Amino acid sequence: MTGKNVSRRAFLMGGAVLSGAGLVRAAKIKTRAWPGNRNDVNCGIIGYGPRGREITETLARVPGARVSAICDTYAPMLRRAQRDVPEATQHQDYREILDNADIQAVIIATPTHLHHDIVINALDAGKNIYCEAPMASSIDDAKSIARAARDAPNQIFQVGQIYRSNPQHLSVFQFMRSGAIGKPAVARGQWHAKESWRRASPNADRVRELNWRLDPEVSLGLIGESALLQMDVAYWVLGELPSSVHGFGQIMLWDDGREIPDTIQTIFEFPSGLHMIFDATLASSYEDAYEVYMGSNSTIVFRDRGKAWMFKEVDSLMLGWEVYARKDRFYKETGIALLANATQLDAQNLDPTEDDPNVETPLWYAMQEFMDNHAFGPYPPTANWERGLEATAIAVIANQAILERSHKKIDPLFYTLD
Repeated sequence: MTGKNVSRRAFLMGGAVLSGAGLVRAAKIKTRAWPGNRNDVNCGIIGYGPRGREITETLARVPGARVSAICDTYAPMLRRAQRDVPEATQHQDYREILDNADIQAVIIATPTHLHHDIVINALDAGKNIYCEAPMASSIDDAKSIARAARDAPNQIFQVGQIYRSNPQHLSVFQFMRSGAIGKPAVARGQWHAKESWRRASPNADRVRELNWRLDPEVSLGLIGESALLQMDVAYWVLGELPSSVHGFGQIMLWDDGREIPDTIQTIFEFPSGLHMIFDATLASSYEDAYEVYMGSNSTIVFRDRGKAWMFKEVDSLMLGWEVYARKDRFYKETGIALLANATQLDAQNLDPTEDDPNVETPLWYAMQEFMDNHAFGPYPPTANWERGLEATAIAVIANQAILERSHKKIDPLFYTLD
């Protein structure tokens, strides 16, 4: 991003995704209709926990997708799958799905540390793959996956960094990269939720399986398992990858013998000299999740599923369109809404913090991109193996810094294949 002021003409040229009233038109982007001459894509879901069930429910609304098989190693989950999707076959061994020539695509929603072998085997079986984020739990595994995906260019490999497919984020991304915030100065973000992460079961083996996030041998902790998508947005919109991270981690509430911190603070340093402060906790839900990008001309705040507001500095140039844009009051500040269909929200008497019923979830848009790639591709997804490798490297090093309460440099070689 440039630190120079942007003229109205240059801004409008660079931010063509904005309407004349300054409202992001993300929700009006027309989705591709499924081609009438194409058969539905038979999908296999591997992992039927909460995320796998959410993906299954989402795919039911995505044109071109058909959930044909579901795999989970826990028999009660398969019984639930039978009730939820009776037309799908159930399997305890994912290899049975890979051996089925009628299944074109697999969606991997298992715990992170189990991704590697499933992805490699699925690529070997010629399947197209959607792999939940993080892509892997170690840099070595991430590089192995990335190398295999790179070497299979005729297969789709998409990582679940879902905001890169979200029209709301894409629109505000273009707006920020046009230079509207001026010279970036400070960035910060948070992820807050009051929950323990601990899951109960009468079966001891099942308890270990359910609580993998609390196992320091395999878990990437809060920064990898909860905050990764927000950090992915940060270095995407800032246009640079962090060069180092200072981390702190502690147990502030859930003192139940766990080794994984329930509260963390991190400071990421970028090559330009910019720093981003990010914290996460399982001890409090206050203020939920957001990111803030402060610049010399304005500040952009991301909330929820991509809602965004701009807070202008009093000495920044008038761009014209903001005079007519919707304004929302936040304590002593007034934010200019960068929301899809903000005027429609007004007409429906919806509060700007409420979800717009006209806009789908970021997961839906990611699934739609995955299906579109079957119809019109293969082409590199917006969240491809390169993006997955970068995100994993950042999460791994940041988690190490948090556990050690130390400063860690991030070797640029971690971001690329040898």
